[in-house]
Amino acid sequence: MKFNRRLRTLSVGLTAASLAILTACSTTTSTSSSSSSSSNAPVGVALITKDSTNPFFVTMQKGAKEAAPGLGVSLTIASGSKDGDEDGQVKAIEQAVARGDKGILILSNGPSVETAIKKARAAGLYAIALDTPPTGKDVVDITFATDNREAGRLIGKWAAAQLNGKPADIAQLVAFTDKVISVDYLRDQGFLEGMGINTADANKNGDEAKTGNYSGGTYNLACLEPGGGAEDGGRTGMETCLQKDPKINVVYTINEPTAVGARAALKAAGITEAVVVSVDGGCAGVKNVKDGLIGATSQQYPLKMATLGMEAIVKLARTGQKPTTSDGLDFFNTGVQLVTDKPVAGIPSIDTTKGLQLCWG
Repeated sequence: MKFNRRLRTLSVGLTAASLAILTACSTTTSTSSSSSSSSNAPVGVALITKDSTNPFFVTMQKGAKEAAPGLGVSLTIASGSKDGDEDGQVKAIEQAVARGDKGILILSNGPSVETAIKKARAAGLYAIALDTPPTGKDVVDITFATDNREAGRLIGKWAAAQLNGKPADIAQLVAFTDKVISVDYLRDQGFLEGMGINTADANKNGDEAKTGNYSGGTYNLACLEPGGGAEDGGRTGMETCLQKDPKINVVYTINEPTAVGARAALKAAGITEAVVVSVDGGCAGVKNVKDGLIGATSQQYPLKMATLGMEAIVKLARTGQKPTTSDGLDFFNTGVQLVTDKPVAGIPSIDTTKGLQLCWG
């Protein structure tokens, strides 16, 4: 399915009114909900993001709120207090069950959230994971997401090409090291695969050989540090990495806020030539690519995930028809494109001009 003009127009800047709505842990945009499949009454759906501050999630919340009335959805927006907050998401799931919502759209913050999702499904709710596939195969009914492993592979291939055969001294700035989140290992392991590095267990971070050969030469994995998906975490993580190894010349980051923090730490250390790559494709991130702070990023489309997810739950409620996965995949692929102003032959990409036309946030 193509990212169409209707979806793109929903990604305009936030108004003051919508900012007031997208606050903290939970906000309801309609007081009524319905799980009726026998009428055109609004269908109750809960959108539960990891937090309400990351531009990716803010865009998803705002776009879903604007699209909901036209889709026949009574939407409740909720989130954790921060990325990794499981308790806030569990409470939001319990509230969705109590309201009698037909379904939930969720980006899980961890294991206890997945347990709560299973309970919600047992209570009759249809569960769609957005962006972050659950660690267990039977947790949700279906996932609508970027191909996060492919997103990682794209930036890995691009980074390897930039080195032109030089040794790769690599810093990996993931989201967490104390819990397993699928988007974390999918992007990180995809990046290493793109670099041509043997990942050992492709669904586990940190078990690959610390030294060896990548597609262009030799590599050293200098560090694997958590950044929490935030700018300050990216800077702290990068500072820790540089203490371990001041010769780092390649930096993988879980998302663009992490990349910005990492670049600040590199600059403070007097390192200007390191290759920094990331995933997200928000407007700020694409501008950072244009300005040279990030070499390349893999752009995903959060608004498309949320809108298609709501459409799927409405169709299920009114017709009984369930969504299906993309051909050859165990999820519905909402698309990814590499954004860079330094294209590499053989690696499909778009430039920042096009990336800014498609960006969000």
